[in-house]
Amino acid sequence: MNTPPFARFEWLIAGRYLRARRRERTISAIVGFSLVGIMLGVATLIIVMSVMNGFRDTLVDRILGVGAHVMALPAGGALDDPEAAAVRVAALPGVTRAAAMLEGQVMASGPGGASGVILRAYPADDLRSLPAIAAPEEALGDPADIGANRVAVAWGLAQQLGVARGDTLTLISPNGLSTPFGRSIRSRSYEVAYVFRIGMHEYDKAFVYMDLPAAQLFLNREGAVSGLEIMVDRPDDVERFAQPIRDAIGARAPLWTWKQANGAFLDALAIERNTMFIILTLIILVAALNIISGLIMLVKDKERDIGILRTMGLARGSVLRVFFICGASIGVVGTLLGVALGVAFTLNIRTIQGWVEAVTGGSVWDPSIRVLSQIPADLRASDVLTAAGLALALSFLATLYPAWRAARLDPVEALRHE
Repeated sequence: MNTPPFARFEWLIAGRYLRARRRERTISAIVGFSLVGIMLGVATLIIVMSVMNGFRDTLVDRILGVGAHVMALPAGGALDDPEAAAVRVAALPGVTRAAAMLEGQVMASGPGGASGVILRAYPADDLRSLPAIAAPEEALGDPADIGANRVAVAWGLAQQLGVARGDTLTLISPNGLSTPFGRSIRSRSYEVAYVFRIGMHEYDKAFVYMDLPAAQLFLNREGAVSGLEIMVDRPDDVERFAQPIRDAIGARAPLWTWKQANGAFLDALAIERNTMFIILTLIILVAALNIISGLIMLVKDKERDIGILRTMGLARGSVLRVFFICGASIGVVGTLLGVALGVAFTLNIRTIQGWVEAVTGGSVWDPSIRVLSQIPADLRASDVLTAAGLALALSFLATLYPAWRAARLDPVEALRHE
């Protein structure tokens, strides 16, 4: 009997086989577990890939908000006329910001204790336009209040030292005046004018920002800078700015990019993402293997039906397509449910985090361990399509052997014992 591929009666037969009767409960259970396995595998893959994307992107945003895209270091310990060099670099196409920067390690002391901190200083206008200061995750105060005797303190550090906006913070530097007995320790108190949170735990416990002339005086480095901090409009393509920056500075200045500073960490994130993708793909593969076992049992149970259909003239191709439809239906339904569950979970992940923490009374996301202050998630259509395509491909491949086996069944052998 010649019929067009995937004719209506083939879908009807496949649908009848998927509806379990009492004596077929075992087959139905295997089919159900296969569907649930594919659904959970696809959903988990989408959720984990989205969180990994969000973690990487948010982490890079935090890093780029605090550190330079490109750092021009002084050659031989000094940089000639850093203000003029910054103006020339800022005029380059694609450069969004260039500023002289001074950095030093000092001790900070407050009512709650003392801690080593990183002191960073910029000219006043550049300091107030710094992304970490101008657009933090959370802040108390006004960046315009930062001045000669008023500093900005990172949120976690302020809590650790027990200081708030308007309180006094004492900074201690070993680079004091030279004396016959060595360098003296320099100590000075500053008012906390601005408290900010970047959202990255390690940075929120480390930084104090100050006006450049005040920092040069405090660190006993008058007129000196640590280098030029340069921001570009395309950080991922930062290498192409290297030579124009060198030419604009007009001096032999080593350049250090954010990728060089964080390359090992970003590589580790990429490896972790790929590893998680492979591991979660195995979940879908296991579910697909369950489809094989379920269809083989279904073929064994339907041998008599297949024999009758074959003697009535049903072609082998039609039999193959009937059982392919059975297996593919499980894969398609499981994939669609998995996509819906994964997308819904990802879009509401922070709400779900709040529910879980409210029920358990604990913290799901510890920022001291996971660096960021909250769970990041970046849902991408490419990840959803990849997860769905992978699940469908494995499901379709899993149906081929049982369907081929059903099509090759000899009707005489199938009806021999009837």
